[in-house]
Amino acid sequence: MSKVGWRKGALVAAVLATVVAVAAMAVGSSVAAPSASGPIKIGTSLSLSGDFSDPGKAVKRGYLLWAAYVNAHGGILGRKVQLKIVDDASSPDQVVTNYRNLITRDKVDLVFGPFSSLLTGPAATVANRYHYAMLGPAGGGPKVFALKLPNYFFVQPAPVIKCGDSFVNYVSSLPAAKRPKTASYASLDDPFASPIADRMQSKFQAKGVKTLYKTIYPSETTDLTPIVEKAIAKKPDMIVAGTQSEDAYSQVKALIQAGYNPKFLFFANGANSPTEFPDKVGRKNVNGIFSCSDWTPTAPTNGNKLFVSQYVKRYGGTGFDIDNNSAEAWAVGQLLQIVAKKTGTIDNQTIIKTLHKGTWPTIEGNLSWDASGSPNGNDLLVEWVKGRLVPVFPKSVAIAKPFSPKPAWGH
Repeated sequence: MSKVGWRKGALVAAVLATVVAVAAMAVGSSVAAPSASGPIKIGTSLSLSGDFSDPGKAVKRGYLLWAAYVNAHGGILGRKVQLKIVDDASSPDQVVTNYRNLITRDKVDLVFGPFSSLLTGPAATVANRYHYAMLGPAGGGPKVFALKLPNYFFVQPAPVIKCGDSFVNYVSSLPAAKRPKTASYASLDDPFASPIADRMQSKFQAKGVKTLYKTIYPSETTDLTPIVEKAIAKKPDMIVAGTQSEDAYSQVKALIQAGYNPKFLFFANGANSPTEFPDKVGRKNVNGIFSCSDWTPTAPTNGNKLFVSQYVKRYGGTGFDIDNNSAEAWAVGQLLQIVAKKTGTIDNQTIIKTLHKGTWPTIEGNLSWDASGSPNGNDLLVEWVKGRLVPVFPKSVAIAKPFSPKPAWGH
């Protein structure tokens, strides 16, 4: 979940303009057929600098780990994998240039997706123009699927719009006396973040939770203290925040500074990073905070034990230190391996046609997609319990019992 930061001014509008411009290019554009011998060249553009650099680097770790493992075990169809990773600086314009160059100049055989919905829409549009499949680790916002691109596959179990559903279901399962009666909603103006909170607000209101405050703050906002002060002015029982990473950290710091501790606190993103979040907000300030996730190190999914062991061997720590962005990236490579083995080819059109049928078992679960690349499954709820981010709902995946209300800051 698929995985932040501030955007410059009219960035979302720029994305739409970029997508339209790319889509307006000649639909029949194509490039020379890639070589059928030598290494399989896979190109990807990642945010190694700029606002999305933290998750972008986590995606890079996952891609590199997968490539190293597959090359040590015979490659794909007997051919080694060669990754070409370029930096898009978290820019929608640069991501378009990067993928165009990867395909037309560098003549890669395949492309993997970038980080974020903001960049994936333009990137997948370029790939579609050149008839390339795009398997994406992140980029599951509604505006991406609204493009109705047949070549795009979001390699997570659920579209990000459903991120908060598990939290809504958990809260609804509590005895009436323990449920929140009031809520505030503060969200980043971002195609990933704000739709999640909007959907959650609608669901909570339908269940009788009164909205005390709602705002969508501009992407260039750097001081969230005034936003948080308004959100807590009427003392809501619950705060739901449609966030990326940096703004989630800032909201927590503003809440601590204000001395306000809501009974329920949910962040769409940022709080689901097992290493970055406690580093940014303080390890004693994380307990009881909820988020959503598409992956957990304890899931009994296809190849998950292998992935966790390889990650820990290369990068250290434990399975609970693994950022889910890295797991999503490994799953992209894993999916390519599975479809190549099934079809005996890495032909892009064959990949596209084949993935639109059946169910595909990965570390992210058993995946299938609709015609626009939106997956058909569900996310899970994670919570910080005793300083560790763990799955808590639904019961089928939980390794700890969810708890509320949230403990005071510093506990």
